[in-house]
Amino acid sequence: MSAHAKNEVSGSIEETRSSADVEKQPGLSPSVDLGSNVDKDDYKARFPNINEAKVIRKIDVHLVPALCMIYLLSFLDRVNISNAVIFGLTQDLDLGPHGYNVALLVFFVPYILFEIPSNALLKRFRPHVWMSLCMFLFGLITLLQGLTRSLSGLVAARFFLGLAECGVFPACFYLIAMWYPRAETQKRFTFLFGSSAFAGAFGACSRARSGTWTARGLERVEMGVHHRAICMLTVYRSAAEGGVTVLLSGVLYFIIADFPEEVAWLDVEEKEFVKARLYEDVGDSKLEDRLTAKGMLEAMLDWKILASGFMYIGLNTAMYNFAYFAPTIIQTFGYDAIHTQLLSVPPWACAFVFAMLTAVVSDWARKRFVFLVGCITVSLTGFIILLVVHDHRHLQYGALFLAAMGGFSAMPIVLCWCNTNLGGHHRRAVGTAYQIGFGGFGGIIAAFSFVAKDAPRFTPGYSVCIASLSVALVSSTVYFVGVSRENRRRDTMQAAEAYVHLPDDEKKRMGDLDPDYRYFT
Repeated sequence: MSAHAKNEVSGSIEETRSSADVEKQPGLSPSVDLGSNVDKDDYKARFPNINEAKVIRKIDVHLVPALCMIYLLSFLDRVNISNAVIFGLTQDLDLGPHGYNVALLVFFVPYILFEIPSNALLKRFRPHVWMSLCMFLFGLITLLQGLTRSLSGLVAARFFLGLAECGVFPACFYLIAMWYPRAETQKRFTFLFGSSAFAGAFGACSRARSGTWTARGLERVEMGVHHRAICMLTVYRSAAEGGVTVLLSGVLYFIIADFPEEVAWLDVEEKEFVKARLYEDVGDSKLEDRLTAKGMLEAMLDWKILASGFMYIGLNTAMYNFAYFAPTIIQTFGYDAIHTQLLSVPPWACAFVFAMLTAVVSDWARKRFVFLVGCITVSLTGFIILLVVHDHRHLQYGALFLAAMGGFSAMPIVLCWCNTNLGGHHRRAVGTAYQIGFGGFGGIIAAFSFVAKDAPRFTPGYSVCIASLSVALVSSTVYFVGVSRENRRRDTMQAAEAYVHLPDDEKKRMGDLDPDYRYFT
């Protein structure tokens, strides 16, 4: 390389280091010709025939809708039990005072234990095979859950539902992270996560409509039969949702995209282009390397991955409380079952819109922490109002909007921030599964946060939500301070040329541990 070319590369490095952009600093993309006059950081110049916008649109069309569909159905099948309770599931199955809470709890036992093994199997069997199989299984179990007639049957169904669904959520986020650079992921993460808000709104609407039809048809029937008919229709509707999921799993087997190196709908040059743009951001993906037990343990002991788990468990606890108990809370405001279902829709809808707006601005600003803190603060405000106000149902109902908007906007930011800050298939696979699996403990905590004896004030439940959001706020601050300090340390060491002895080939395989790498903040 000529002295002039070296000076150009050095100038590019210094410009990148001093900017607010915190992407990977100088690195070699796949197939770089060091003897060429093309700046080795400018991967676009090596693919003059590639229209980047067209390739991104192609990825969006093939990847995002399928993942949104599978996550929407998994979340709908998971939380439809909360709507069935409003229509009398507790009495119909004789669940007793804590049967519903137990049914919620057992879901998370396998969900937590099998997150990391599931992501390892995803890499082994390819995403379209593993994810469609998980979808088939959780759809079948949901169908059978809708036909159960006892507490023991419901608990067993919820356990196996957690086992089948444990691989879906982390796989979706992991797959998105392996297709897009970090600056493009937040809005896609949020759109995917927003499927849960859509699922919550859709489930409430559909059950309210079913309850209305049944009530109109049974206006002159004895009240006990009327109540049971509504409950039975709700249960069988859950079974029908499971049947739809089973059918769609066969369709999605042919639609779900695998990793960039494996898909057939990109030509060879487009695959190289996608790999190059990812490389410039996070380094070598190391798809061909096997994930070993030692590699998994090393990743799990990284303080950044441990901190991400505490960030997510705090948010997850509060938002599972909302997902499972919002209809119950609204019913304590004095509404009947039908109106309760209808009134539970708007908070979900507003949460989706607010989350998408936050995500777009976050990607534009290339910042995560400031938006995360803002969203957690909004959710905290909502739960604090619910804790202290007990005689103003309109204000209490408005507080549910704040709780949902802030919490459901913060969760995808945490997932995106921590997941995409990890480099390489292995660290992302383990980090994503650990974060979501550890966050699953939030579901266990939430299962017994709101119990019938605490109605209508639910002081313990709201206190748990406030405390868990505070944990998320503190741990996210620790994470932000830690990665910011690490960025500054690497800047200092790089200025002192402390890493010049490391070969480029070795550095590119280090992922986010590469001294040239800078974390998003």
